[in-house]
Amino acid sequence: MTEWTTARVEDRLESAADVFRTLPGVMPQGFFNAWPEYFHSFADKVGQEPQMRRPRPGPRQISEAEEALLWLRWLERDDARIVWLRAERTAWKPICWQMGISRATANRRWQYGIAIMVWKLNGKRVPTKRSIDYIVREAG
Repeated sequence: MTEWTTARVEDRLESAADVFRTLPGVMPQGFFNAWPEYFHSFADKVGQEPQMRRPRPGPRQISEAEEALLWLRWLERDDARIVWLRAERTAWKPICWQMGISRATANRRWQYGIAIMVWKLNGKRVPTKRSIDYIVREAG
């Protein structure tokens, strides 16, 4: 078993956010579309740019994304929100506005959340009397 690092945890969270972004939306039960599906002929597509779609995530990617999402339960609610927003590649300014905190505080709480996940994933017990700087330094 390999050692978890902050970079691995960040990558897993970002890939989980990508997986959830590419999954189809939830439709209400009984949802259907009465419009007939329109098929474009070759002549309709001449001169247009090809539209490429990313492949849907596979079962393994979905399972890993669900597992990564469960890691957020180890954190306080606000810290988990900051970590998830950063995994979705949200810029710092909207995060700071939503949370009502400064950029430095948001960054420190994000580092702290990632460090807690690293500790837990490596099987270490997070000390009850701890400082944010100690946790981040030891996980780093």
